[in-house]
Amino acid sequence: MKNKNCKTKKLLIIAILLGLAVLNVGTAWATLSFVKADEISPEFVQVHDSEFMSALKGNAKSRASEPGSLVLFGGGFLGMVIGFVRRLYVFVKRAFDCVAAILGTIILSPLLLLTAMVVKLTSKGPIFYSQTRVGQDGHHFNMYKFRTMKVDAEKDTGPVWAAANDNRITPVGGFLRKMHIDELPQLFNIVRGEMSLIGPRPERPVFVEKFKEEIPNYEQRLAVKPGITGLAQVWHRYDETIEDVKKKLRYDLLYIRRMCFWADFSILLRTVRVVVTGEGAR
Repeated sequence: MKNKNCKTKKLLIIAILLGLAVLNVGTAWATLSFVKADEISPEFVQVHDSEFMSALKGNAKSRASEPGSLVLFGGGFLGMVIGFVRRLYVFVKRAFDCVAAILGTIILSPLLLLTAMVVKLTSKGPIFYSQTRVGQDGHHFNMYKFRTMKVDAEKDTGPVWAAANDNRITPVGGFLRKMHIDELPQLFNIVRGEMSLIGPRPERPVFVEKFKEEIPNYEQRLAVKPGITGLAQVWHRYDETIEDVKKKLRYDLLYIRRMCFWADFSILLRTVRVVVTGEGAR
């Protein structure tokens, strides 16, 4: 009798887990429809952002007939389901980030040690380079990278983007940047909870303040944790102009609206291609 009850409980748990999995996959599939031309257009972002901000401010002036109790119940239940899936996604995403960062550090430890030795032997200065970046909700944190530029590279110029054939880059730095190996120390930032594996790339405070003034809704990309890779990084080239930043912002906002497990998986797959081919590196 006990064995029968145990089997029933196991089957019930499996059924619940399968139901949650189907629900999550269905939600992810329904929200994906990722990179479409109309969804990264300025018009798409402006319309949806204006609707979003109006809803937040309670400016909706249109009137509609009062919904029936069944509609209210259905809407409330759907809201609960969506809220649960969203919370589940955030929890699982964080757990996956931690596991991936720890396993990645262990698996890539030979590469990390080799890179550290090469950086130290080929140029003067520290192995690692830390820089203040803006994270979720505007919080500042120190982001770590393998040093790929000369010491005090911005002493004479101030904060500037890297350029093609930048003479500040060390002999081995160009290769590390092309293969994105210089970003691997950010696995430590993930473990600390400052970054995620996938999300908008964190920017420096001086540039964030500048872009807030010049680009509408730029601060909305700070609603989630920044990532090592992201939708903008795998679909767009390195920033060269303010127009590039605007286009990447549209990708970032699209990801925030559509973020789900399947979207993250798709970005990870494309990241592999970007790393292998060196696309977008500077």
